Amino acid sequence: MALWGGRFTSGPSDAVFALSRSIQFDWRLAPYDLRASRAHLDVLHKAGLVSKEDMKKISTALIALQEEVLSGSFVVESEDEDVHSALERALMVKLGPLGGSLRAGRSRNDQVATDLRLYCIDQMLHLAQLVTELQRVILDKSHEYADAPAPGFTHLQHAQPVLFGHELAKHVHAFNRDIERIQDWYERSSYSPLGAGALSGSSLGLSPEESAKALGFKGAIANSIDAVSDRDFVVEALFVCAMVGSHLSRMGEEWCLWSTTEFGWATVDDAFATGSSIMPQKKNPDVAELARGKAGRLIGNLTAVLAMLKGLPFAYNRDLQEDKEPLFDSIDTLNLVLPAFTGMVATTIFNRSVMAQSAPMGFSLATEIADYLVRLDVPFAQAHEIAGKCVQQCEISKRQLHELSDEELSNIHPALRPDLRTYLTVEGALASRTTFGGTAPKNVQMQLSKLGEQIVGFQTWISDKGAAFSGMMNQ
Repeated sequence: MALWGGRFTSGPSDAVFALSRSIQFDWRLAPYDLRASRAHLDVLHKAGLVSKEDMKKISTALIALQEEVLSGSFVVESEDEDVHSALERALMVKLGPLGGSLRAGRSRNDQVATDLRLYCIDQMLHLAQLVTELQRVILDKSHEYADAPAPGFTHLQHAQPVLFGHELAKHVHAFNRDIERIQDWYERSSYSPLGAGALSGSSLGLSPEESAKALGFKGAIANSIDAVSDRDFVVEALFVCAMVGSHLSRMGEEWCLWSTTEFGWATVDDAFATGSSIMPQKKNPDVAELARGKAGRLIGNLTAVLAMLKGLPFAYNRDLQEDKEPLFDSIDTLNLVLPAFTGMVATTIFNRSVMAQSAPMGFSLATEIADYLVRLDVPFAQAHEIAGKCVQQCEISKRQLHELSDEELSNIHPALRPDLRTYLTVEGALASRTTFGGTAPKNVQMQLSKLGEQIVGFQTWISDKGAAFSGMMNQ
């Protein structure tokens, strides 16, 4: 059923209707549209525009319709243009002309903006929950390997030894920032467009503030034109999705490397790997690869909406219909990727001995020589040069730094005394990194403890907001 057309002599052509039709993707907004309709109904009643008796009839019909939508028994028809027209058609089937009463004082412009905000809040809270579940399994792995030495890398080259639990925990910190972005996003996005009408508000004495309160928003949007045209909340949600995807991609890349024969660090569980149709020996880290690949899709959805928004003038434009599919796709993508990725991380086994053997390789202890000399008042620039000479000597003789003799060290520089060997061990190098955030064992344990507290804090926030939002949706 069209929600417009009185001034037209004919309906749209089949081609225009097909182009305009959005119900094939915006139907997922139906529960949110019905909740917003109930809030709008209350405001209409308080303004004296709907009688108490009619309000009860419409409210009963909305509740019944919501049950049909949630159960899947509601059937979309071919003439339904969008979620709004389909639901109004259903109301009019139940109530006759009374079913059209809700259109007073609102437009599809403020209606869809409200529905989409409610949907986003629901989905972003769910996304935050999935991220904390991944964080928890990463943190568990970090605790498990908190005492396991491994090479640290820069430029994919051995740099300095680290504890492998420290290496893993860096990802928890990255996902912390993603959840903090969701929290920030929530504070900015929790404002209601309902009551803005098409763009200029209403002359019917309605209260956008009352609608906002009933829907669980912090308040109503202060400018009615901004209310119907703003999609910053969509762009920011897509940015968060893209950042989560980017962090998953980086992590997936490490899993791909660690599970290679060349590294031999990680064994991915069979349940989270696949094989080859031609090579019987293959065991491929497909979950990690798919997470890496889908990051591009998430970034593409963000850029698509940014490009759509960049030239829109004044208030509502039909271009804004293009905000939904990228948003829905990004949310669906992460809902698929995160549980699988979490399972992969939880079940991966790491080879402690291989990592430990690799830790001192690639002259990763060279910085210990420079630091040793600095403690003897040798300027760091000179100490750096001396340590480089030690590496050069080892490269010529095909040895590691700790294999240089006392005489060789002394010949390179007289300050290189035999007690240097105390520092030329992986254990010594790890223990010495005691600065805040460093890889010393005690520091790592403190970091992991703090991360655990932060995850609990995030989960409490998600639970509190989710409970309030669920209560609002079920009213």
